[in-house]
Amino acid sequence: MFPFIATPGSGLSRNRGFTLLELLVVLVILGLLAGYVAPKYFAQIGKSEVKTAKAQIVALEKALDQYRIDTGHYPNTEQGLAALNAKPADEPHWEGPYLKKAVPNDPWGKPYQYKMPGEHGEVDIFSFGRDGTSGGSGEDADIGNW
Repeated sequence: MFPFIATPGSGLSRNRGFTLLELLVVLVILGLLAGYVAPKYFAQIGKSEVKTAKAQIVALEKALDQYRIDTGHYPNTEQGLAALNAKPADEPHWEGPYLKKAVPNDPWGKPYQYKMPGEHGEVDIFSFGRDGTSGGSGEDADIGNW
């Protein structure tokens, strides 16, 4: 006979595998772990988007300050943040571009808002947050340079 085949009384037994109940218990445990870990993980993603927006606003503010040093004033609201990369037609002292790349969108894919004169300072640079509308709280709150 073949030595690899288990026969009754040979001492070799078959591998049984897992029962349906054992698999269900493991799936329930994995589901509970995912339910606990996932909200904490996604909360961290939201916090990192807010931090990214704040860092980008600071960088835009520094570029605007450099624009002001060269030209003597900030770009007006109509010129907006685009004046950091493209010379306005009526600006003889422009020495830009003031950003290495194009003006970024906020972490939620929407353009940053710019007002000159600002309501909170000389200029306002802000994002409407995750919801894209004015106001809100938490991740939906407006993020600005004020």
